[in-house]
Amino acid sequence: MANEVIGVVGGGLMGIGIATKCALAGFRTTVVDTNRDRIAELSKSASTILSELIDADLITCAQCDQALGNLHVSDELFDLTDANIAIEAIPEILSAKHQLFEKLERIMRPDAVIASNTSSFPPDALSEHMVQKERFVIAHFWNPPHVIPLVEVVPGTDTNKSVIDRLVRLLTEIRSEPVVLNAAIPGFIGNRLQFAVLREALHIVSTGAATPETVDAVMKASLGRRYGMMGPFEGADLGGLGTFLSVASHLMPQLAKGEEVLDLLREHTKKGELGVSTGRGFYKWDQARIEDLKALRRRQLVTAK
Repeated sequence: MANEVIGVVGGGLMGIGIATKCALAGFRTTVVDTNRDRIAELSKSASTILSELIDADLITCAQCDQALGNLHVSDELFDLTDANIAIEAIPEILSAKHQLFEKLERIMRPDAVIASNTSSFPPDALSEHMVQKERFVIAHFWNPPHVIPLVEVVPGTDTNKSVIDRLVRLLTEIRSEPVVLNAAIPGFIGNRLQFAVLREALHIVSTGAATPETVDAVMKASLGRRYGMMGPFEGADLGGLGTFLSVASHLMPQLAKGEEVLDLLREHTKKGELGVSTGRGFYKWDQARIEDLKALRRRQLVTAK
């Protein structure tokens, strides 16, 4: 794996995060963004990520310099001709992804792996127009990739097992934590769990039982800490399956099941309150709150060492 050359297509937050993580692990990495206006910002974004790792004492300045030396930025897909693996991280537009994969198949050598960082499209839909469907696989990184280690590996119907094995080895070498799904399901695993929690959280707030601040406080002081140590099935085993069955039998019928809770999101969206990007969502996102979040992320990085 040491000789693998990695290509990342898309220089957004996910793309540059993935590329930086690969470069930091010692891989020669090229990140391509066809928007030439963004090219100058890519190296700066990588430096910001690496600086955060330096501040958390996770890497040294020498390692930072080495990573920047391994990282190359380009606005030409043809610079991926020698890449062994390409990871697509462009916006979630299916037609755009189809066009990109067709180009990558023509540009890259036949044994190169083509992966997608999609969080929404199933693998067979993404590889629909590919000639060599057996070399395609989903590698869904979680944001931000240098903080959250999970990568969901989702093979398509035709994906070759050797492709899965190569990708898992690479992800392990860049200090990610890959999990391979047995079958593609909408949202994969992580997003299904995340949105199941969000639906109940929206329901609690919509009924007036608690504020967003209270719900977040409960999550951070209980489940958030527990889930860092054990998953839901481990928790059920430790708590006793009989106990969990008894509680679930009474509680599950009371949980939110419909989509009416989305009205709360629609209400904020209609007012232009989109979250951090607009300065307000469920919270007011001033500079002080943003700095607090950055400090918390640094502490998480230190804890994860």
